[in-house]
Amino acid sequence: MQRIVVPFLILTAIGNRAWAAEPELPDAKPVPVMQVLPLPYDQASFEHDGRELTRYHFGPALKRPFWYPMLGPAGRSLTRMGHPRDPQTHSHHNSVWISHSDVEGIDFWSDHGKGRIVNRSIVRYDDSDTRASMLSINQWQDETGRVVMLERRGTIVEPMGADSWRMLVDLQLEAPASGPVTINQNPFGLIGVRMAKTIGVHDGGGRILNSEGQLNEEQVFRKPARWVDYSGPVTNQQRGGITLMDHPKNPDHPNPFHVRGDGWMGICLTLNRPLTIMPDKPLRLRYGLWMHADVATAEQIEQQWQAFAKSSLPTMTPEK
Repeated sequence: MQRIVVPFLILTAIGNRAWAAEPELPDAKPVPVMQVLPLPYDQASFEHDGRELTRYHFGPALKRPFWYPMLGPAGRSLTRMGHPRDPQTHSHHNSVWISHSDVEGIDFWSDHGKGRIVNRSIVRYDDSDTRASMLSINQWQDETGRVVMLERRGTIVEPMGADSWRMLVDLQLEAPASGPVTINQNPFGLIGVRMAKTIGVHDGGGRILNSEGQLNEEQVFRKPARWVDYSGPVTNQQRGGITLMDHPKNPDHPNPFHVRGDGWMGICLTLNRPLTIMPDKPLRLRYGLWMHADVATAEQIEQQWQAFAKSSLPTMTPEK
């Protein structure tokens, strides 16, 4: 029998015509604009149209989970890891983080403290066109692994227009069934933000402004406010910043802000008094961060805070 050889190019052309005849996915669903993507090594990336805005780190080797980077103009992070002048004793300054210096006498704030905030599970990831979110369960443990406090943590990331986005941090702190837990009076906690070196007042010539019109560390330090904004140079041509916001339903709102000209800010939950959490009554908290280009005006920031203040707190079922 004579063997017939069909040239490869003819086969390729036939194959291409067959592929062209395939249906064009009539049941295809829209791809969400906002997505949170699980990554290796216990990380999750929050992305807007494929561009990462922030990444949540929650690996077992960490002293506490944190968010890094926090993307701003020119694709540069508005935050950094560690103090620019004191990286050893301030190694706990992990971009944006949650912790406290004294829970039942245990230090969860410093890397030299005995407490650790350990991720136990990720409950869910959610994508949509307007926001991406995740819900995680954390345990605040002492040096023996005993659970001192339970925490449900919600992260919501939302685009807010050109060069602007918002992150909402929802916390539900719960006492274990064995009895109440006290967050003792202390200025360090519950949320901290370590700004990029170039944005800091001392290193970059940046600016700190609060909702009361007060400026920089000399006026803003440990003063109550609805919000504090830290803005400064990102590149030689561009400016940017972060507004940290205290929700009106948080205890003792407006809370004092702990700020420094060296580039950090935080909200003091227990500067003036301790808080005790009962087993049957969790503590709910919400914090907001607005990442923006340029040096925002007080009027622009106040509009953002007003929208944040009206945002509803999601329901979080107490951990059993």
